[in-house]
Amino acid sequence: MSQHFDLVAVGGGSGGLAVGQRAAEYGARSAVVESGPLGGTCVNVGCVPKKVMWNAAHIAHAAADAADYGFDIDLRGHDWRGLKCSRDAYVERLNGIYRSNLARRGVTLLEGRATLTGPNSIDIAGESITADHIVIATGGYPEVPDVPGADLGITSDGFFALEDRPGRIVIAGSGYVAVELAGVFAALGSQVTLLARRDSVLRSFDLMLQEVLMEEMANAGIEVVTGAVPVAVSGDPGHVTVGTADGRSFSDHDCLLWAVGRLPATRGLGLETAGVALDERGFIPTDEFQATNVPSIYAIGDVTGREALTPVAIAAGRRLADRLFGGMPDRCLDYENIATVIFTHPPIGTVGLTEDEARRAYGDAIKVYTSRFVGLYNSMTRIKTGAAMKLITAGAEERIVGCHVIGHGADEMMQGFAVAIRMGATKADFDDTVAIHPTSAEELVTMR
Repeated sequence: MSQHFDLVAVGGGSGGLAVGQRAAEYGARSAVVESGPLGGTCVNVGCVPKKVMWNAAHIAHAAADAADYGFDIDLRGHDWRGLKCSRDAYVERLNGIYRSNLARRGVTLLEGRATLTGPNSIDIAGESITADHIVIATGGYPEVPDVPGADLGITSDGFFALEDRPGRIVIAGSGYVAVELAGVFAALGSQVTLLARRDSVLRSFDLMLQEVLMEEMANAGIEVVTGAVPVAVSGDPGHVTVGTADGRSFSDHDCLLWAVGRLPATRGLGLETAGVALDERGFIPTDEFQATNVPSIYAIGDVTGREALTPVAIAAGRRLADRLFGGMPDRCLDYENIATVIFTHPPIGTVGLTEDEARRAYGDAIKVYTSRFVGLYNSMTRIKTGAAMKLITAGAEERIVGCHVIGHGADEMMQGFAVAIRMGATKADFDDTVAIHPTSAEELVTMR
């Protein structure tokens, strides 16, 4: 016996949950299909447990600074296994909350793996489900390079499964996952080597952020090796050696972690049967309304290859439901000026264009303001963690088109500035805003 819905979201992560629940709020009969725990990457092996580990690392840094503020602390180590147990229990509670939220909003949870059998139909373990609208929200998964011995390493998924902290770890990668996890390991006591393919980390971010983060990673004892392209892995679990294309060898590490990118979870979904087009990497291209080439099928979140951020998937899903069921025919997500935070140590907050992007877009019509300093907190500590900020403006009115911050508090301060920039704020608007003192954030409204 088949069931019919107005909307079915294939994937119970942030995007799928958002579109399914918003559709139900409009009275649509909606369902979410999920074969694993609810919440997707973010809740289970991403943002949420990562931030817990970042918090632990942050506390470790604070403990190191405590003596400089007059505290006599006897620190007797860190219980990685105990933290993992508490963290996993918290994630499990979130899984249950998501399940309850679906039930409370009248969204049907279909447990199993979905396969598309047509533009308006899916199969779940032999049961046929039809829908007026199908939304693909299956997310992505960590990439493992095709090199000999690659299976000796783990990915970010494996990071969250570690029962014990490795003493010596080598991380292959230079993106946000690589630098975030490097910071956690180093703060909690591991010896960390990071292998970057090119000459820096976070190469898609503003150059100032790259340079300052590289300095801070070195100050934290993280060895960043540039121009290192892994071509082979040997040894056994607990004794791993990584060989690079230029003949170097990085040996006898307790753990290898691959952080070389993420791929879309599109295999085995039957997308070809439904006629859904994919790009060369397997991502699903969509238009501004999240529509695929098949009129009844949409895609949101990481599976589209656009901004791989949880709030982006949620926003896209809600706007899609607004358009389909809420009487808002032009409702869609604007992908410009999306702020993001990298939970490094210190954290990074960024929104808008990098300086290079701004110069390509506006030529000589840009003006750049920068500030670099040691914040008040670190004025009292022996460890002098730096901070740096950059505002990029365009045109005679000096509209702010880019804002980049690294330093204590950058993760929290960026949200408010992102609102202002999205509204079209100019440098004069920032200058006319009275500063909050003493804070690091005040630098953004006092730059000359």
